[in-house]
Amino acid sequence: MRPLDIQQIGGELAVKWGDGGESFIPLEALRRACPCAGCKGETDIMGNLYKNPEQPLTAKAFELVKFVTVGGYAIQPVWADGHNTGLFSFEHLRALADKK
Repeated sequence: MRPLDIQQIGGELAVKWGDGGESFIPLEALRRACPCAGCKGETDIMGNLYKNPEQPLTAKAFELVKFVTVGGYAIQPVWADGHNTGLFSFEHLRALADKK
């Protein structure tokens, strides 16, 4: 499912989907669901999870500076605290929106 439009509206990411649906994902929920290896960790071939120590998130961690579209499958948010390594596939965005 591809979005037709994605915009930040206040403290939410608004997504208009190709099926006509609309989603509003709070920016804090988006940041906390970051799928990057630094946030969620990485698993080696033996199934061991390696993860950075938990870091407290400041208010800047939830301020979206911008996002860029990656190919035709994801967005990459850039946060005010400098974090920018998370790639959110459109499927991941839809799943976050459907969790609400």
